[in-house]
Amino acid sequence: MRVVIMGCGRVGSALALRLDALGHLVTVVDQNPDAFRRLGAFDGERVTGIGFDRDTLVEAGIESADAFAAVSSGDNSNILAARVARETFGVTNVVARIYDPGRAEVYERLGIPTVATVPWAADQVLRRILPQGATSEFTDTTGTLSLAQVQVHPGWVGTRLTALEARVGARVAYVVRLGRALLPGPDTVHQDGDQVHLLARAADLADVERSLVQPPAAEE
Repeated sequence: MRVVIMGCGRVGSALALRLDALGHLVTVVDQNPDAFRRLGAFDGERVTGIGFDRDTLVEAGIESADAFAAVSSGDNSNILAARVARETFGVTNVVARIYDPGRAEVYERLGIPTVATVPWAADQVLRRILPQGATSEFTDTTGTLSLAQVQVHPGWVGTRLTALEARVGARVAYVVRLGRALLPGPDTVHQDGDQVHLLARAADLADVERSLVQPPAAEE
């Protein structure tokens, strides 16, 4: 893939290096040339300029890009650049980093995928403080479905995940086991240390979490 990244801060540089290591063609745009020092050993291209400027984007190869990520430190710049990439140059795979969660919801409804930085960070901290997940990792734009990492009672160890799904009326989307994510099959058994990520109706999420911190019934 050819990917254009606007912003060479900590997020942009880390994203660029990971994509570069995976063999993708990457161009990073930043108006501060000193920011490119974060890239170190990087095989991609560096373009100095304003990330939402059309000429700058053309220089960065936006016309042949498969994806565009706007991850600078400014919400307005990120959204403007994302809209230019999508509406002017027809890039379909576009994402923007947003600090203001209210704006993030608005732009999601406009069809621009966003990563709301502050809520995400707060959510990750919350998950490590509270005994239950408390908030979702992802909620669809209609607010109907949520994906959340849920705490599961140790009594479920050795039980098929299909039984867990039947208990709460939700779907196990994936499990992180020994540092690797896996898609569960019909015979996948819950193991000690598994991190269970479950897709449920947003309105039911609290009840789902309360149910799973209880041990399974004998018939389960």
